[in-house]
Amino acid sequence: MEVRVNGASFAVIMRTPGADRDLAAGFLLAEDVIRSADEIGTIEYCQDVEDEGRDNTINVTVTGEAVERLEARLGERRQVAMTSSCGLCGRRTIESLQSRVAAVKGDWTVNAGVIASLADRLRSSQAVFDSTGGLHAAGLFDRSGLLQLSAEDVGRHNAVDKIAGRTLLAGRHPLDGSILFVSGRTSFELVQKALVAGVPLLAAVSAPSSLAIELAEQANITLCGFVRGPRFNIYSHPRRIC
Repeated sequence: MEVRVNGASFAVIMRTPGADRDLAAGFLLAEDVIRSADEIGTIEYCQDVEDEGRDNTINVTVTGEAVERLEARLGERRQVAMTSSCGLCGRRTIESLQSRVAAVKGDWTVNAGVIASLADRLRSSQAVFDSTGGLHAAGLFDRSGLLQLSAEDVGRHNAVDKIAGRTLLAGRHPLDGSILFVSGRTSFELVQKALVAGVPLLAAVSAPSSLAIELAEQANITLCGFVRGPRFNIYSHPRRIC
């Protein structure tokens, strides 16, 4: 899907169709084009494209300070090579995040048994995975382990963006009372997305990268990995797990 912002091409995302508007909003939030739903005017499929691209090209109109940020981000993207991980990766990105995003809040605790149950609870919502066996998933849970929202996509980054975008458009940010659970490993970008959405606890089926752990520690995010069965690892801010 091609994402245009105010008519200018911003990115092309390999994604599983569905929840495209949510995906576009969440992606632009993580890329620091928008910082609130108030900066979004419209999100619409483009009609000035060939038939095969009509459902694969979406334009987001941004307003206010997001217009200035858009120009800056477009300039940055011309100078860097994008990777399949969707975003800019590196220590300088941590430094830029610290300058614009406060550490997350959420001084609450959750029972370890709830964290251990999240993989099975998310798995029960993965209808497309049941058919294909080839999609990642992300789920937003409350502290009792109740699944509030889930998304599936060929990329776990996209699945998280779909959740972040939907909750942003619904006026629910920051998500400081929620737990985010993802399939696969935890990359730096996933912690970044949790940070800008205000999620205090991020857990995953597989391992985190060292850069993901570093950002989680600095951002006051509790990061859990290898959540399989009754056991899991805690890599940062263990005080939230009881």
